[in-house]
Amino acid sequence: MSFAAEYLAQLEAIAALGPVPRVRALHLPAPLDLEDNKGEFCALELDDRSIGLSYVLLDDTLEQLRHQIDSLGLAGADALSLARRYLSDRGILKTLGFAAANALSRCLYKRAGFRPECSSDSIGHLNPQPGEHIGMIGKFTPLLRRIIDSGARLTIVELKPELAGEHEGYRVTLDAGELADCAKVVSTSTLLLNDTMDRMIASCRNARWFAMVGPSAGCLPDALFARGVTLLGGSWINDPDGYTAALTEGRSLSAHASKFALTAGTYPGFEALLARACGSGN
Repeated sequence: MSFAAEYLAQLEAIAALGPVPRVRALHLPAPLDLEDNKGEFCALELDDRSIGLSYVLLDDTLEQLRHQIDSLGLAGADALSLARRYLSDRGILKTLGFAAANALSRCLYKRAGFRPECSSDSIGHLNPQPGEHIGMIGKFTPLLRRIIDSGARLTIVELKPELAGEHEGYRVTLDAGELADCAKVVSTSTLLLNDTMDRMIASCRNARWFAMVGPSAGCLPDALFARGVTLLGGSWINDPDGYTAALTEGRSLSAHASKFALTAGTYPGFEALLARACGSGN
């Protein structure tokens, strides 16, 4: 079963407990500003103020969302029905489905009274050491210097041919097979949208640490941990109003959200969360 299918099965189980919130609004980023991830993600908000994020820079996703937002009929839509599009569709509907799925995950956390541990480590607790071979899936430019300065050897896998080549302190390749001897890997959560996750994880078979990080890593982690991901790091939105206003206005998001990190050891598991949510009566 694919990750998307396992994720959707969990969301169906949440809905079986009782009605889930409907969609309140879709918030799109201001004209592109890559600094501080301000222009890379949309935010889907539910009636209970739960927010799910999804990456919007694959192909022309953001442009299509801007053109079609008024015709999509999202306000008041059934959140679970929208989340199902993550499994069944491509393009903007897959993107919106993933955002809805992540919003429902946040809804479950809220009902279960669960808050992941905060994290200030942007490279997913890799702790790179001199001589280690570190893999990176997707080029995280702000993170490069910290890994390079550690004395580790860095190999980055990208999908864009124009980025490939040798650079000062690191190598960019299109061949995921070059990750086979990496001791540790940090990956973008965009793998969950571009259908490359299983292939990339398989290429990292010898890694003892695999961190998947990014603002849209707000999904339930059970199926990821089962596939070998050791840490999931995302954004925890503390102030929905402030966050969505900053997103749409192109301002920094950092005052309205904090980073979190989930590992198998700090995550209670889906069944435990479901039981807590059921017991809370919400």
